[in-house]
Amino acid sequence: MDMDKGDSKKLNLLSEIKLGPYTLPNRICMTSMTRGRSDPKTGVPSELQVEYYTQRASKTAIIFTESTHISPDSISMPGGPGIHSEEQVAGWKKVTDSVHKVGGKIFLQICHCGRAGRSSTNDVIPVAPSALPIRTIKEVDGKQEIVNSETPKELDQDGINQIINNFKTGAENALKAGFDGVELHGAYGYLVDNFLRDASNTRKDQYGGSVENRCRFPLQVIDVLVEVFGSDRVGMKVTPVGRYQDMFDSDPIKTYEYLFHELSKRNIAFVELLQAPEFVPVSNLYKIEGETQIPNVFETFRKSFTGVLIGNNTINKEKGNSLIESGLVDMVSFGRFFISNPDLVERFENNWELNNNLDYKSFATPGAEGYIDYPRYEKK
Repeated sequence: MDMDKGDSKKLNLLSEIKLGPYTLPNRICMTSMTRGRSDPKTGVPSELQVEYYTQRASKTAIIFTESTHISPDSISMPGGPGIHSEEQVAGWKKVTDSVHKVGGKIFLQICHCGRAGRSSTNDVIPVAPSALPIRTIKEVDGKQEIVNSETPKELDQDGINQIINNFKTGAENALKAGFDGVELHGAYGYLVDNFLRDASNTRKDQYGGSVENRCRFPLQVIDVLVEVFGSDRVGMKVTPVGRYQDMFDSDPIKTYEYLFHELSKRNIAFVELLQAPEFVPVSNLYKIEGETQIPNVFETFRKSFTGVLIGNNTINKEKGNSLIESGLVDMVSFGRFFISNPDLVERFENNWELNNNLDYKSFATPGAEGYIDYPRYEKK
């Protein structure tokens, strides 16, 4: 894990680290961010994406791509890339070749949208472990009401098997496309997350109920990814306290301690773990009982996983250095800082001022504006 074990030198964001087969120059990762620049009809990565990832690659330890769908029916929004067609593989190959030319490492984040899908996007009813829609609380005539999204179809065993096979094929395609590894998207209310947490998984078969059963599908997907890439080039992103897209768990500590122990047994390379930026009170409309708050996510789960732990969410340079020095995380992934600072690592190295002038309107819209036109630092 750490290259400096036993060394009196303090570790920080700029310290080298060993991750799987790779010796990385620092501990700074670019996290996965949905940006909507792929071809909306084909899911083929564009030339804009080649430029975008290359701009940020040369000194970054690892770049994680935006979430990438494994089949035509697993995409949640137009403009998201896929990894299930020859054209998509060829498009991603342009990205990985360009990133490698500047000395970077890039992992594909592989994903199925689950109940976050919309039939208006991919012409099929979304699927999930249980037929439970995403609930959103909205103000209607001055009162709070729950508005349900489209109700997903509950997966049967054949459907589960097919999706697992699609994940394996997606990993095989990622290998063909030249990726250095893969990260399973197990966060933000997408399919893997839907199986993990008991607010979205009320099944009565081998995939529901107990923690062991709810972790079964995520671990089966991890196993097929490992078959393709080997355990040392596979990781997983999780949000134990994330509430995005109506995601909750009655006992997240028990759920994720079990998951992390199982991932450790498989010797996967890393887990990217999100802390909650703040705790939002759960509305009484949801009627969720027994929800557990976890104020210190990194401290809670640090000992549960033996691989590299990557901290994420609302972390700045100072906080990142502190977390690494204390041993609570091994690496840190940054999102918005990387959007407006393509040279983020150099700015950290030289204590240069960060560009915080983010164009939020262009986060996930087509075109170069707000995507590849952020400037590098210029000395005055």
